[in-house]
Amino acid sequence: MNTLFPLLAVCIWTGNTLVTKSAATAIAPAAIAFYRWVLAGAILTPFVARAVWRKRAVVARHWPKLALLGALGMATYQGLAYEAARTTTAINMGVIVATMPLMSALLAALAVRERPTRATIGGALLSLAGVIVLAAQGAPGRLLHGGLHPGDALMVVAVASNAVYGVLLKRWALPLSTWEQLYVQIGFGVLCLAPFWWCAPAAPVTAANLPLVLYAGTAASIGAPFCWMNGIKRIGPARAAVFMNLLPLLVALGAWGLLGERLHGYHAAGGALVLAGLLWSQRRPRLH
Repeated sequence: MNTLFPLLAVCIWTGNTLVTKSAATAIAPAAIAFYRWVLAGAILTPFVARAVWRKRAVVARHWPKLALLGALGMATYQGLAYEAARTTTAINMGVIVATMPLMSALLAALAVRERPTRATIGGALLSLAGVIVLAAQGAPGRLLHGGLHPGDALMVVAVASNAVYGVLLKRWALPLSTWEQLYVQIGFGVLCLAPFWWCAPAAPVTAANLPLVLYAGTAASIGAPFCWMNGIKRIGPARAAVFMNLLPLLVALGAWGLLGERLHGYHAAGGALVLAGLLWSQRRPRLH
């Protein structure tokens, strides 16, 4: 039963990837990114605000770190993802997002100055080859002729920013509960997104885009973190991370069935390379 928590979190994130792609034609990227976190913060306020106020001295002492975490995890990651959805497919986005655990492992090794294992390096290179095959649509020659989707590059930057977020979050170990940290980070994320929302063309919430905003601001911003945190608590981060390998498959099926995106051979080839790299990177050296 404990494995249901990370599985549900991945399913919610799958839905969020599809919502992100759908939002590309329904609402401006800066607008949905801003509305999403405003809604999530408003929902959490009755439950978390009082505890955060009691720890305002702790928040004031660590506000630079909390601000950076909010800028990376809330503003940069999701803001770039919404922008990327304009020029790439949900399938590509799902495969690139699935490389996040591997990016986190590499960044964590650099942060603590630990030498990465051969499996980690080999898995990273194999996954990178998969992303290249996917972004180049099975024709690596496109790399030399500028025929790539700009959204794929934006997604790589977005995923890298979220990987940095995860590494810093674990390394700093701030003296706040998970929900308190999330709440404060949401506040800083909203502050970072506000200027972009203000300067962007008007994009009010309408009957057409309201379901997208609601899903992003509730299930993806509150439900998924809750399930993921409980999954890590019950089965550990290493076992929970393996469930991220399901994301490309679930997104591909959802994009094909719900968004009408076509599946091609290069999707299978690129996805297989990414998955193989992720599995390889999970290998641990044998003890002698």
